Amino acid sequence: MSKKPNRTSRRGFLRTALAGGAAAIASPALTADSNPANLPPNVADWSKTLGEGVAVRTYGKPAKSEAHIGRRDVSWLTASPQSSVSFTPLHEIDGIITPNGLCFERHHSGIAEVNPADYRLMLHGLVDKPLMFTLDDIKRMPRVNRAYFCECAANSGMEWRGAQLNGAQFTHGMVHCVMYTGVPLKVLLNEAGLKPSAKWLLLEGGDAAAMTRSLPLAKALDDALVAYRMNGEMLYPENGYPVRMVLPGWEANIWVKWLRRIEVGDQPWHTREETSKYTDVMADGQARRFTYVMEAKSVITNPSPQAPINHKSGFTVLSGIAWSGRGKIARVDVSIDGGRNWRPAKIDGPAWDKALTRFYYEFDWDGSELLLQSRAMDESGYVQPSKTELRKYRGVNSIYHNNGIQTWHVRSNGEVENVEVG
Repeated sequence: MSKKPNRTSRRGFLRTALAGGAAAIASPALTADSNPANLPPNVADWSKTLGEGVAVRTYGKPAKSEAHIGRRDVSWLTASPQSSVSFTPLHEIDGIITPNGLCFERHHSGIAEVNPADYRLMLHGLVDKPLMFTLDDIKRMPRVNRAYFCECAANSGMEWRGAQLNGAQFTHGMVHCVMYTGVPLKVLLNEAGLKPSAKWLLLEGGDAAAMTRSLPLAKALDDALVAYRMNGEMLYPENGYPVRMVLPGWEANIWVKWLRRIEVGDQPWHTREETSKYTDVMADGQARRFTYVMEAKSVITNPSPQAPINHKSGFTVLSGIAWSGRGKIARVDVSIDGGRNWRPAKIDGPAWDKALTRFYYEFDWDGSELLLQSRAMDESGYVQPSKTELRKYRGVNSIYHNNGIQTWHVRSNGEVENVEVG
């Protein structure tokens, strides 16, 4: 485990591949779904006939061979699918932007199907002028586009007492990152006018659960968005169509979907979702409250239990994501020996504020067993803790805000398992 890896360059990898090119052409590797008649030098079936014309597929979908990719739930995790969660397939995605149809779901009473013509957003309480907005009113206001991660506070919650779920989709899949289009919340508040005693906001959703959370005014006036688009499209119903709150870097439960009402007050409302739920029970039995910020976190998405290594040895690219509710990711380190040695990963693509950040680590795998870990550091200097370090401070009674370092055990045959190391 402690053996230093042989860092093969891309150029070296390509030289090796080209050297074996003739053999590869003469004896192509076949999978169970391969048809030898379609392989070079033959002309493949799809090159012999015309395909579908334009406008047959009025809304594009993934290729048939990718149809297995989708959100998944864990049926025994909750009592009903209406108050449950489905997970983003992190192991099937690269880059930092999550496709709209793969963003994780978390509902408390199922998906609210809102008629946009009947939609209204109420703004009242400690304001000079109570207001009511239609969807068209909101779309007419000054807008911005921002990419942010959205993470459920219970992401990785099953892992507090030890390794439980076997797959990055299930251990870390309550997170996504999209480009939101919306109106800064402060624009609406300025339109209504705030009373001097205003300190808090109550956000209420239009679902049957009437999801409500208390929001400090300082956050509302900072970077909060009243969003109606994701990745250019109107919000999907499961993500709050037609309007949701976006609170960058904060736990997703307060990103109220199907936003119906905003009330301005002088103190928090202490609703169910911020008292009996979404509080952090500490080792001494006391609970932390209003712990909104999602701390720096990372996970290796490939290889992982659902994405094993499919080659026996050689050049290998490790891929993962990192994020922090405190700002940008400054650095990600990777260990292949369970944290004994750490090496810097390459951050690729944009490293935006409070957004997912993609990292890679390239090495020459010799076929030996590995213990893969990643460790994120954000621009504030905060370093992602090990699970042991986290439990020393938090205990094991919690569900929420688990940002401990994840370990994957790679066996010599390429299979991967969720484990913990001391």
